[in-house]
Amino acid sequence: MFEVFATTPETLGLGEIAAHAQRVEALGFDGLLVPDAVHDGLLLACQALGATRRIRVATSVLVAFPRSPMNVALAAWDLQRLSGGRFELGLGTQIRQNIEERYSARWLPPAAGMREYLGALRAIFGAFRNGGAPDFVGEHYRFTRLQPFFNPGPLDLPGAPDVTTVPLMLGAVGPKMLELVGELADGMHAHPTNSSPRYLREAILPRVAAGARRRAGALERPRICATGLVATGGDGAQVARERERYRQLLAFLFSTPAYWPSLELFGWREVGERLQQMTRERRWGEMATALPEALVDEFLVCGEYQTAAAALAARYAGLVDRLTFPVAEDVRADAALAAAVAHLRGA
Repeated sequence: MFEVFATTPETLGLGEIAAHAQRVEALGFDGLLVPDAVHDGLLLACQALGATRRIRVATSVLVAFPRSPMNVALAAWDLQRLSGGRFELGLGTQIRQNIEERYSARWLPPAAGMREYLGALRAIFGAFRNGGAPDFVGEHYRFTRLQPFFNPGPLDLPGAPDVTTVPLMLGAVGPKMLELVGELADGMHAHPTNSSPRYLREAILPRVAAGARRRAGALERPRICATGLVATGGDGAQVARERERYRQLLAFLFSTPAYWPSLELFGWREVGERLQQMTRERRWGEMATALPEALVDEFLVCGEYQTAAAALAARYAGLVDRLTFPVAEDVRADAALAAAVAHLRGA
């Protein structure tokens, strides 16, 4: 049995996210992942939570370093209170070039910077719960002041008295970040390029387990979410269109060296090098043709709703706690989509 979260297209904006979230809830999903790419992830989460009553909503993932932990903590606390305890804060580091040149922000070593970021958030959350000021002093962050006027106070959720904080999930790729998941996070969103079963078994789970050996006793076992790509729909034509769309996405993703470890595991590093060169030459429209069919098949599950759901259930059995499944624009096959979600939740 898996938790099943729906995904949100990166282009879906604030005017559309509420209807999307309501549809996801009606289809029987456990939750919804919202991106932080074309639109602000926290604003998307706010709209989705405000439009629903049952599903959990998680950022997947919020780019951390351009944002102060205090600002993120306040927003996350408000979202948790607004939703009655249904918000999860997923965080990621992004690549250095984007942090410095797209956000004009300070780059930090990913694992060391995120370790402090998580520590700062937990210290701030503790101050919200218990009063007083946080006591966190690190190399990159320092939080020692929070006057009562600025403290939002404990959550005190009438319908969810056991929810006293905000779960912290990480988008982790490298070995140090994976160990950090095991040691300090509440769970992780495996990147689509790292969600193949073999990579999970041979690279991700051993690293998370190594970090978990240093885990504080108060923290529960981290939950693992596979965000593998799924080309699906109500008929074969839609599946074919989605396969082509995801082929283009995989080509873009694998042009980034940070995502090459999974290529190296399968002996496809030269594909990544070729894609990187194509980006330098601005040959964006040709990149998808550089992907071998075997690579696409390894990182992409294809099939109509029930076929795709059965394939996912078999693919990830015993490996992860949570799966993602896309929601097609066409609502005419929603009954089949709901049946696929129910299959995964009961698999």
